[in-house]
Amino acid sequence: MSENKITKILDVKGLNCPLPILKTKKAINEIEVGEIIEVLATDPGSVNDFQAWIESTGHELVESAEENGIFRYLIKKTK
Repeated sequence: MSENKITKILDVKGLNCPLPILKTKKAINEIEVGEIIEVLATDPGSVNDFQAWIESTGHELVESAEENGIFRYLIKKTK
């Protein structure tokens, strides 16, 4: 478990590409630089989607994990 303080939790379980990314983009615009959003997804494709999105946006993927089919991403807003 991360010791980073989570500012916002976004549950996108049951949604498929591109909705998890679109909803994350909207949610990350609602937090301040340096804050962390936790995203919970069930789409296995979200692993590659989030990696690509992180690289293109410059935000920081602090942590990612999968447990019982739920993918958890901690993303720090960098700009």
